Amino acid sequence: CSPRILLATYYGPVAEHADMLKSLPVDGLHLDLVRGREQLDAVLPAYPESKVLSLGVVDGRNIWRADLDAALDVLKPAHDQLHERLWVSASCSLLHVPVDLSEERALDPETRSWLAFARQKLEEIVCLERALTEGSEVIAPVLAASREAASSRTLSERVRSDTVRQRLLGLSEQDLHRQSPFTIRSGKQKTRLGLPVLPTTTIGSFPQTPSIRRMRAALKNGQMEPEAYREAMRGEIREVVAHQEALGLDVLVHGEAERNDMIEYFAAHLQGFAVTENGWVQSYGSRCVKPPIIYGDVERPGPITVEWTEYAQSLTSRPMKGMLTGPVTMLQWSFVRDDQSHETTALQIALALRDEVRDLEQAGVAIIQIDEPALREGLPLRERDWTPYLGWAVQAFRVASCGVADDTQVHTHMCYADFNDILLAIAALDADVITIETSRSHMELLDGFRRYRYPNEIGPGVYDVHSPRVPDVDEMVSLLEKAGRLIPWDRLWVVPDCGLKTRGWPETEAALGRMVEAAHLMRARVNADRANNADQADQADHEVALRQ
Repeated sequence: CSPRILLATYYGPVAEHADMLKSLPVDGLHLDLVRGREQLDAVLPAYPESKVLSLGVVDGRNIWRADLDAALDVLKPAHDQLHERLWVSASCSLLHVPVDLSEERALDPETRSWLAFARQKLEEIVCLERALTEGSEVIAPVLAASREAASSRTLSERVRSDTVRQRLLGLSEQDLHRQSPFTIRSGKQKTRLGLPVLPTTTIGSFPQTPSIRRMRAALKNGQMEPEAYREAMRGEIREVVAHQEALGLDVLVHGEAERNDMIEYFAAHLQGFAVTENGWVQSYGSRCVKPPIIYGDVERPGPITVEWTEYAQSLTSRPMKGMLTGPVTMLQWSFVRDDQSHETTALQIALALRDEVRDLEQAGVAIIQIDEPALREGLPLRERDWTPYLGWAVQAFRVASCGVADDTQVHTHMCYADFNDILLAIAALDADVITIETSRSHMELLDGFRRYRYPNEIGPGVYDVHSPRVPDVDEMVSLLEKAGRLIPWDRLWVVPDCGLKTRGWPETEAALGRMVEAAHLMRARVNADRANNADQADQADHEVALRQ
């Protein structure tokens, strides 16, 4: 007996290929109706009698409870036609959602009532199948609970904030632009910061040691008082600042010792977000992440990072970067509410971050980094949908970043990706400095920035932080030489590829020490070349004067 083949499609509609898909020599077809309910109208007519049709009506990518009445409305016409050849399913693999909601005992009961993790989604699928084959009355209590949850979510005060909605309506074109273009801002920032050519910095995080993790766990479990934890984190900041000064870095960071995760940390301080205890999902390989849940309108009750950054700045005379996660990345790496557009949610997050950016600036922080590693990742599958997405993604970043003065420098960071498709959008962000992962591509990614004539400053990573290997100085010098052939020296920064959270201190100090040494070597060479060129120009002017 040969195996039966079910062709599964998900993450988007396939209506335009309906006839071809129905003609394929397979035993069945699966459709993701969560991402394209209308495609059923193209597939169901003249569906082959020899094939089964699996309909994904329970969302496998998000954690919201299914609207069972709406799902049955979709399924019943298909069941009337197909009978036992209709399969009821999730839209896609349940790999994307946590395992069991019953493990979430700390969640607010009302919010919890709106959710379904993998086990609950399987129960929903079984209930839908029973309703189709035995009649809706056999699951009447389940349908009543589904309706009650939907009504609760619609009417809940925790979902809606009139203040946030009024702020969104009040956004103007002026809110999306810095006071001056980059050519003017750049001069003001150079005057304020006083940095050398090829300035050195890091992407943000420093090693999260076992002792840091133990202290965070002790705080969470009530075994450490908040004030004791605060003082311990201040001690970690002092140590990180001292290490950076000893290494000779030009722009410092506070190290992010207090942050468990670049998404969850901010989510825990924002209204409209909920954080789970055991909502783990696979990211890749053995790495798992615990995405927060965006259940309502997002707003910031008060400053989040200002105290830590301000304290770090008080320890040094060198510039200290404020470190934030950008609105698009907060959105992409969370379970997002499905009752409004992603654009609206991203702009709400951006407004909250705009307030944090302004508070950092008022605290005297001269450089503020807003990381957007998920900007490229968020592109829709179909290229025809890219323009609308990039439009609101850029707008959200600019809402977050454009409320500062010209002499405040805005950085952003993006992880390893093919940037050629989104260079226009990256330029439209109008960040003063972008840092990107480039060491593994041997600076080839910079060629797109050169061809596009990217106008602002850029920090290409000169060593791979995802490996414990410490590169030689010569390797980093070679990469900087390549970068200098593609980007003017005055617009280049020297940085690692990414944050250092998962690395150990010995390799971190060794690699950063060599990075600083490589930067100093190239800086001396650039300055010497400039001095030599200036001397030659003076000599030429002198010879012209003599001939006259």
